[in-house]
Amino acid sequence: MEIEGYIFPDDLCYHKEHFWARVEGNLVVMGTNDFAQKLAGQIVYVELPSPGRGVEQGKPCGSMESGKWVGRIYAPVSGKVESSNQNLEENPELINESPYEKGWICKISPSNLQEELKNLLKGESLFEFMKSEIDRVKKMKK
Repeated sequence: MEIEGYIFPDDLCYHKEHFWARVEGNLVVMGTNDFAQKLAGQIVYVELPSPGRGVEQGKPCGSMESGKWVGRIYAPVSGKVESSNQNLEENPELINESPYEKGWICKISPSNLQEELKNLLKGESLFEFMKSEIDRVKKMKK
């Protein structure tokens, strides 16, 4: 789905803190969405969640920095981090270049996937939420 020039692949679920989740077998791959990476600007540093670390849905588990912004990484689901995208340590700009593929952040072994997927956005709920976020940012820039 495209919303005002921002891309949101239909096969993903989205957290309100602007992170996405893709179920791949028993794991959930996560990253930041197109809107957030464009708003942040060129990502220059990523503090990745460490493998083995427990994460909780909606809670911070790392951080990202651009030239104008420092923000937290929020887990879209609860569970244990199985792996982190080590390519981001040397090339954090992969988040800007390929937020849904090469710029993934980590893979989580979920602890309560079916229940927590209900808390994420897709389809019409995603569209409505993102329209309000885009409008909010436009007003801030005026």
